[in-house]
Amino acid sequence: MIAGPNARALLGRVAAFCVFGWLAATSALAQGTNSTLAEIAAYSGPDRIAKLIAGAKKEGTVNIYTSETVEDVGALSLAFEAKYGVKLNLWRGSSEDILQRAVVEARGGRFDADAFETGATAMESLHRELLLQRVDSPAAADLAPEAIQPHHEWIGTRYNVFVAAYNTQLVAGSGLPKGYDDLADPKWKGKLGIEADDSDWFGAVIAALGEERGLNLFRDIVASNGVSVRKGHTLLANLVVSGEVPLAISAYFYKVAQLKGRGAPIDALAIAPVVARFEGAGVARRAPHPYAAVLFMEFMLTEAQDILAKRDFFPADVRVKPMPVGLTFLDPAKALDQSQKWSKYYRDIVTRPVR
Repeated sequence: MIAGPNARALLGRVAAFCVFGWLAATSALAQGTNSTLAEIAAYSGPDRIAKLIAGAKKEGTVNIYTSETVEDVGALSLAFEAKYGVKLNLWRGSSEDILQRAVVEARGGRFDADAFETGATAMESLHRELLLQRVDSPAAADLAPEAIQPHHEWIGTRYNVFVAAYNTQLVAGSGLPKGYDDLADPKWKGKLGIEADDSDWFGAVIAALGEERGLNLFRDIVASNGVSVRKGHTLLANLVVSGEVPLAISAYFYKVAQLKGRGAPIDALAIAPVVARFEGAGVARRAPHPYAAVLFMEFMLTEAQDILAKRDFFPADVRVKPMPVGLTFLDPAKALDQSQKWSKYYRDIVTRPVR
C-alpha cells in the first residue's frame, strides 16, 4: 500500500530544509543512542531469544509504525501477541506518512516508535535519517541476499512482485498483452489502470527496456489509450475485480492471489521485465521498548515468514517459498538517489501527462 506523493519525493523535500538547518537539527537528535538497545541488538549468545522474551514481557508492549493492510498486519499481530504475551500497538499509514511522522517526531525530541515496517525506499530513507538501529540477527542467514542491506539497519521481510492484473470476465486470455508494446494497441483504450505512486517500479521497468525506448513507449500508451490513475494497490486490484479497470499495469501479485483465491474474477500476468521490491522491518534507534523492538524484528524474520507465505506474500526466507525466476529487484539506495528523476518522468508521462 505504498501511496501518496511518495516517500522518495518526501525525502527530497526534507533534504531541501537543510538550507535552514532543519535536517541538521533532526539528525542531531537522531544520533542519540539507546545504549541498552545497542547491546541487545548486538547480543548473539545462546540465550539471546530467552533474554529478548523476558525483557519484552517486562516492557509489556511494542509500538509499530506499519503500512501493511489491516487484515495482513492483523494476522501478524495476533500471532505475535499469542506467542509472546506482548501487546503490539499499531500505527498505520502509507510509507511516506511513516517517514514523515518519524522525522517530525525526531525533530521534536519525541520517540514513540519501537520499530518500522514498510517499503524498501522508505526504510532506506529512515536509515539515511539516522533513525534506525543495526540489528545482527542470526535469522538473516536464511534470507535471500537481496533482503540484506550492507548497513543491517533494516532487513527485508517479504517482497512484492509487480504484475499486470486483469478481469477474467472482460479480458480474454488469448488477447492478453505479451509485452508493454502491446498496450499501445487501440483495443486497450479506456481499459488500463495504474497505481499513482509506482515511480520506482516505473524507473526499473524503463531502465530495463532502455530509457529512451521505454519513455517513448509509455508516452505512446498514454497518448493512444489513456491510463486511469488510482491511489493504492489494494484499491486498484479491487477495481479490476469490479470491472472498472479491466487491466491494471502495476499490481501486487499477493493481492491478486488473495482475491483470486476468494473466487474473484481476477488473475495475474507477468510482463517482462518483472520487477520486485522488498518490504522490510527495522528497529528505531531510540526505541522506548528495546527488548520488545528487537523481539518483533526477530519474529518478522522467523515465525512471520510462514504467516506471510500463507497470505500469498513472497517471504524473504526462500526455504519457506521459492523465489520466482527472472525477477528484477529494485535497489532501494539507487531508487532513492534517482527518486526525483523518476518521480518527474512518472508524473509528466503517466499520472499527469504533459500535452
